[in-house]
Amino acid sequence: MALSDWFGLFVVCSAAATVALAAVAWFGRKVETARGGLFAEPAQATVFLFDGETMLDASAGARALLAATRAEGAPWQRFLAFAAPRFPGVAAQLDRLPELGHLSMASALADGLTLVAEWRGGLRRISLIEPHVETSGRLIDSLAQKALDQELETLRQITDASPHPVWREGADGSVTWANHAYVALALQVSGADAMIGWPLPRLFANPETGRLPLHLANATAPAWFDCHVVAQPEGRIVFAVPAEAAVQAEQALRSFVQTLTKTFAHLPIGLAIFDRQRKLQLFNPALTDLSGLPVDFLSARPSLFAFLDAMRERGTIPEPKDYKAWRLQMAAMEQSAAEGQFEETWTLPSGQTYRILGRPHPEGALALLIQDISDEVSRARRMRADLEIGQSVIDATDEAIAVFSSAGQLMMSNLGYARLWAHDPMETLADQPIADLARTWRAACAPSHFWALAEGYVATTGPREPWVSHARLNDGRPLRCRLAPLAGGATLVGFSTEPAPDRAAEPAVAHLVEREGPPRWIGAAKG
Repeated sequence: MALSDWFGLFVVCSAAATVALAAVAWFGRKVETARGGLFAEPAQATVFLFDGETMLDASAGARALLAATRAEGAPWQRFLAFAAPRFPGVAAQLDRLPELGHLSMASALADGLTLVAEWRGGLRRISLIEPHVETSGRLIDSLAQKALDQELETLRQITDASPHPVWREGADGSVTWANHAYVALALQVSGADAMIGWPLPRLFANPETGRLPLHLANATAPAWFDCHVVAQPEGRIVFAVPAEAAVQAEQALRSFVQTLTKTFAHLPIGLAIFDRQRKLQLFNPALTDLSGLPVDFLSARPSLFAFLDAMRERGTIPEPKDYKAWRLQMAAMEQSAAEGQFEETWTLPSGQTYRILGRPHPEGALALLIQDISDEVSRARRMRADLEIGQSVIDATDEAIAVFSSAGQLMMSNLGYARLWAHDPMETLADQPIADLARTWRAACAPSHFWALAEGYVATTGPREPWVSHARLNDGRPLRCRLAPLAGGATLVGFSTEPAPDRAAEPAVAHLVEREGPPRWIGAAKG
């Protein structure tokens, strides 16, 4: 082969090698760009690439920024949590990016950030740019650091503004950090003139979750705090909430319950208070006497039905003929008592009589009151028997009798009255004043001065004397009328028919009444 041929071959090979090296260099640059993400800028720029709300890629600085943001959720929510306070309305503007194509917003804060968004091939490309900082790596650290610093400042402001002491202790129990409320509390413990420095004094020797006392300087009573301890790898964090108001409320409630207990201890009425779960919470000594239940049983806080079952076993509840029906009746009693409508009278096999009242209490509680009314029932029965005997006595008399109260209302009458006047006023419950009955008397008799005298006599409140007069019925029979004062200002009016009096004696009687004038009580009534 000629020398010129060798030279030509060398030139061709050199050219081919040059082209190959150029192709390798170009392909290397493409690969390196792909490794840095779908961005034309250097890999360390703060750039996000979103398809809708789905993040397709992000630069290293952008990922560091998302990691520094403590918001939870998808990358889109965390990005908005960082951008929304700085760029008001950024979410709405980014939604309009497909029609705008390009968007630039300046930060409302003093950090000077600029948000630049572009619509590229159906994707949202968002860049965060800080002024006077080149995208050479400083922007990444600067934004992430600013986010961390701002969050740290926010946390400091929150903990220092908290009125509750918060502190952190090391593994040895020493205080390694505390907020302002803890320092102020330490001054109260040490005294106003005391000087405290670092490390801060430990207020609670061994704080545990729960209520703990703390003795303050120049205080007669300890202060109370509800402490909550959170374990940490190198110690613990303690939160203390003042509980003085709760302690005082509990003491007041305890004192109030003790006062109620002492008060109820002297009541003759048995008291049982059940909570909303119908467990016995409070009872007095009278309940043990009336129910026959031992104190240890009541102290065990039985349920309402267990309480009633125990009373039934001891005969302090009327023995039911049908136990199932009785249980349904007790369930209805609970419902009625909860509505404040339950009231029953129980007659026991022993002859005693109990009045049972059910009353609702706040928070769904229920109170049962048991009262022994045996004496009251006995007195009522005796009184009823006495009244029946008294009624029988006046019914057995021939005289027609009507008794009026001091107010002039009819209180009672007998069978003779009903036969004489053909009217029994005891058959009606309406009030019947003397004036109404006097009209009946006038209609059945000849005119007489007695009816007006009778009305005045009944209305008289002062001292009165018995009075007797005469009248005549329409059928001609003479009528003897009698007025007599009774105890309590009551008046007895009696009527009896009698044979016709001697005609010669009638003028003498009239003359006597006319001569002596009206009786003494008539003047008192008019006065």
